[in-house]
Amino acid sequence: MTIGGGAGGPGSRVVLYTIPGKCPLCDEAREVLHREGVAFSEVDIRTDRALLRAYRDEIPVVTVDGRKAFVGRVDPGRLAEALRTPR
Repeated sequence: MTIGGGAGGPGSRVVLYTIPGKCPLCDEAREVLHREGVAFSEVDIRTDRALLRAYRDEIPVVTVDGRKAFVGRVDPGRLAEALRTPR
């Protein structure tokens, strides 16, 4: 299930994997992405067993072009660098 900030899904350029309403670090990551003007998709990991197993202890996870870019806190400087990397 894709919710929130942008078009697309797991194949999108930037995806935030989260458990909405249960993760203060997820709220912080979402805030950084919004503040930096990054379009992103948001995926509730509870909707897919494989995602839940993979990310349960890591959320939030932010991927860029399908690669894990951040676990936990999102650093704005590193985010800008990750987004400059060609697809």
